[in-house]
Amino acid sequence: MQFSVQMYSVRDALAADFPGTVRRLVELGFTHAEPYNLVEFREELVRARAEFPIAFPSAHQSFLGEDTDFEQVLEAARAVGVHYLIDPSWNAQDWTDAGKVRALAARLNERAAAAAASGIRVGYHNHHIELASQLEGRSALELFADELDPQVVLEIDTYWAAVGGADVPALLGTLGDRVQLVHLKDGDLSEDPAAQLPLGTGAMPLAATLDAAAGAAYGVIEFDDYAGDMFEGIGASLTHLRSTVAA
Repeated sequence: MQFSVQMYSVRDALAADFPGTVRRLVELGFTHAEPYNLVEFREELVRARAEFPIAFPSAHQSFLGEDTDFEQVLEAARAVGVHYLIDPSWNAQDWTDAGKVRALAARLNERAAAAAASGIRVGYHNHHIELASQLEGRSALELFADELDPQVVLEIDTYWAAVGGADVPALLGTLGDRVQLVHLKDGDLSEDPAAQLPLGTGAMPLAATLDAAAGAAYGVIEFDDYAGDMFEGIGASLTHLRSTVAA
């Protein structure tokens, strides 16, 4: 597993100084980062990739809407060097309806077929509702996964999965090799993003999670919010992550 950072964590800094923020991430030790709003930031990301020793192998971009210009999304992904194109969320209410979950999986499969010619794999990133919602004797996310084409990946947000009531290591074991990316964060397991903490200082079972996610390509550090200095929190998380893996 290689380590990355979700750039949404430093969204305020990016808004003030995009290249300077990328430089700070590189200085913290990151050689990979995961952009959000890929289409919006296409030009800035292309320039950053040329200027700094950093790659963007995965990215978040909404593309499951029926009115999405998916070719525009794919063009941005190709320009930025993205291999894993991840839709970051879907309407919470649809995850309580098995028919809508299956329809969403079918749409993601269609996007996967369109992306394959560009060498891009598409996937989905969960929040807590996909695990909290139980359909046909399992979580909505597991139902969704069973409907997906083998080329579709999942990016499991391990923290939000735990908030949704999942046993995260067991979930990762169930989903298997479909999980190619994991979001790694910590906190008190409440739904309050401001309660999130650097890795190793909250309630998440990091070591067991990493063991269960051993087949994933990227572990992505993320804070949805943080009461402290964001760069310090990210740096502390990376240091702890590396020490956990080394142990």
